[in-house]
Amino acid sequence: MNQINPRKLLLSKWTAVSPAEKRKHFIVIKLVLDEMTQDIIGCILQAVIDKYEMQLDWRKLKNSNTWRQGWK
Repeated sequence: MNQINPRKLLLSKWTAVSPAEKRKHFIVIKLVLDEMTQDIIGCILQAVIDKYEMQLDWRKLKNSNTWRQGWK
């Protein structure tokens, strides 16, 4: 399980364990905040290879079977 501080998530780098369509390396480019509480509820990941963007619940990055911290 990856240890994540949600406040340091912006601009962090991630590697997909099982890449889809050659998209392996990602960077967090934006945080999605709850409008009422301003808590982080998600993040926007951008693939380095082709700038593809996807939204993801930030807690899913804790799963080390799917994501690894850094570019490996």
